[in-house]
Amino acid sequence: MKLSKEMRIFEQRIGHQFARPELLVRALTHPSVSSPNRKDNQRLEFLGDRVLGLVMATALLDHDKDASEGQLAPRFNALVRKEACADVAREIELGEVLKLGRSEMMSGGRRKLALLGDGMEAVIAAVYKDAGFEVAQAMILRLWGARIHQVEADARDPKTALQEYVQARRQNPPSYVQVARTGPDHQPIFTIAVRLEDGTEERATAGSKRLAEQAAAKALLARLEQTS
Repeated sequence: MKLSKEMRIFEQRIGHQFARPELLVRALTHPSVSSPNRKDNQRLEFLGDRVLGLVMATALLDHDKDASEGQLAPRFNALVRKEACADVAREIELGEVLKLGRSEMMSGGRRKLALLGDGMEAVIAAVYKDAGFEVAQAMILRLWGARIHQVEADARDPKTALQEYVQARRQNPPSYVQVARTGPDHQPIFTIAVRLEDGTEERATAGSKRLAEQAAAKALLARLEQTS
């Protein structure tokens, strides 16, 4: 199988030339465009998630030999969650080579967090199947780069961390309110406010309610910790 010019350039971006190029094509094929003769990337996504997990668990253990399981777990989750995969996918412009059905293309699929994250995991699996674990490991460590060493010592989910903070001070859990929605239906932008019972509030804007809630919670938690 001969790869397109765009896919050859993508190989350069990830630092791996495929001996079996059909694996890369499959990794970049979304279910919206699959057919009996064209397999999609869902099975590769499943495998890539596990390869990524093993690489990150090993890297974290090697980086901090004294960290407890309780310290390592949130760092691990921060590095392997879909948002992290999507961030790396954006950096290597994975969305530009995704094979999507017309409906997904029309709805902004090349920019969707879930599709980018899934595609990144599938590419990891494709490299693993093409060249083995060590090559896949080297690619992951290169692409994730400083994230591994800079991940916050306490990388808990911001909403969980905020709730634990206020409950420890005998306050009611924070509330999340959507205060604005802009942009077209296929690419909405949400503004979310997180509020405490005393009226303290922070707002954040993102391309999904979940991400906006997380960002708002993180901002409010940082503010509370600075003033405590």
